[in-house]
Formats: sequence, structure tokens, C-alpha cells
Amino acid sequence: MSRLLEGRVALVTGAAQGIGRAIAESLVSHGAKLVLADPGTGIDGSGADPTLVQAAAAAIGPSAVAFADSIAAPSAAGAAVALALARFGGLDIVVNNAAILRDAFIFKLDPFDFEAVIRTNLMAAAYVSAAAAPILRDQTKAGRGAGAGAGSGWGRIVNLVSSAGFYGNYGQAAYAASKAGLFGLTRASALDLARSNVTANAVVPFAATRVTAAIKPANEGQALYKERALKVSTTHVANVVAWLCSSLAQHVSGQLIGVRGREVFLFSQPRPVARVVSERADWTPETLAAAADREFAPHWIKLETDLEAFNTE
Repeated sequence: MSRLLEGRVALVTGAAQGIGRAIAESLVSHGAKLVLADPGTGIDGSGADPTLVQAAAAAIGPSAVAFADSIAAPSAAGAAVALALARFGGLDIVVNNAAILRDAFIFKLDPFDFEAVIRTNLMAAAYVSAAAAPILRDQTKAGRGAGAGAGSGWGRIVNLVSSAGFYGNYGQAAYAASKAGLFGLTRASALDLARSNVTANAVVPFAATRVTAAIKPANEGQALYKERALKVSTTHVANVVAWLCSSLAQHVSGQLIGVRGREVFLFSQPRPVARVVSERADWTPETLAAAADREFAPHWIKLETDLEAFNTE
């Protein structure tokens, strides 16, 4: 493998299994050292098994160290960042991948479950990013990364999101809300850190994981999609993350990038596509309805799930 990440230090959350494990192994293969953060919970966030992340770190070797506490609290996120500094002398890359799933239709939503998903999938990413950001920004002044042709400073944040956050899916109000929020966090982080040459991007993975295994198809089409499309290897996602974490992607920030096997695509982002203006009087429901039918109708977004939208080879 190339040594694009030689001398870099990464913190990967949800790193003991699935996509997180594949990303960790890829970053190490390109020369990085890393902290693997994963409490070893079930896909619903229940229980904990520290031996999972400890075994993953041991398998990767001396370039990796395990962090088994949940990072869904500011103090734990800060401790994971501190571990990277203490063990490897710096921190250059943050990959927020940790996620849990507690599905329920919106009319059966449980507040406790909803908050648990938001806490793990969104708040933990915010806490880790907030703990790491001062380190990444200070590197601009210190010149860490300049030798890799990245300017006077360098740093990477990659957030793993989901197409469910933009398309929606049946019974996934909590998961979809957390992943949509995570992309909002990505955009804000990219703007906040732009002057420090630190990039922040979001990756939409299509791969076989515990999350996709837990999906319950709502119709025959979704069942076919799960059988065919959700068996893609996680290594493809890891390859894209490695690119975003390298100096080759210094100019890429605030983007939403999908990975489906060897197919990589750039998502559009919500921007106005049509408008109506009432120049002479305020809108009434009747005049607005007529204008919307005339100008907006060709642009209405189809109400479909992400499983239906990507049900192609």
C-alpha cells in the first residue's frame, strides 16, 4: 500500500466491527497510527464488551490502541483525544462512524430510544469533533502537515452518514434524523475550520453492516434491494475515506460523497430549485396554491425511501 498517511494519527469511532474496522485497517495500511474507540455495544446500543475493540487493536498491531469507553459524552470524547496525544504525540484525523439503531414508526416513537440514537449517532460526533478541533486548528500555527504539501496546517474530519437521512425510510425517524443532523454538523465544521486548512466531509456508505442487517424490508422491492445491494464489501468505503484523509483531498471539504462498491458519486445538496414572488400583495393560501402548482409542481421531490431510490445494480 502507499504511505499517504505516514506520520498521521487518527481517531476512529465505532472501529471494532464493520465499516469502522475496515476504515481503521485501511488507514493503518497507508501509514497512520490510530485510536480505535468502541464500547462494544449491540446494534441497539445495549450492553458493552470492551474485548471487541481490544481484539481489533491487537489484530492491527502496535500502530493501534483501544479506547473502550462510550464517546457519547464530552468527557469521554476528550479522553479519547487525549489518548491519541499521549500515545502517538498528535491527532490529524477524526472519523465519526459510531452509530446505533432503534427503529419505530413515528406514531410509536419512544422518547428514550429517540434520544439514545441522537446521543450516539450525532452528539458523540459533535463531542469528538469539538474535542479534536482545537488540536487540528493549532497545527496550522505549528506547521504539522506542511511536509505533505498540505500548506501550513492540516487535518481531517470524516463523518459517516446515511442515505436514510436524506430520503427517509419507514420506521427510521430517529436514525434518519441523527444522520441528517450529522451532515449539518459536517457543513458547519467545514466552514468553521476552513481557515485552518482542516477539511470536513460526509460519506454515505452502501455496504453490508450490522445496521443494514437489521433493516426490516417494508415491501418486496426493499427485500430484493437488501438481498442484492446490501452485501457490498466495506473495503470500498474504507478506500474512499483513506482518500479523503490524505493530502490528495486537501481541496475537498463540505461535500457529501456516496460509495457503493466501485461506484463513487457526489450528492447534490439542498439549494433552491424554483421560486415564486408576489410583488404587489402578500400571498393568500389561494394565490400561493396557484403559484406553487404552476412553478413548483415540476420540482416536487418524489416520496420514496433510500432503499427504493438505490434499487439498481
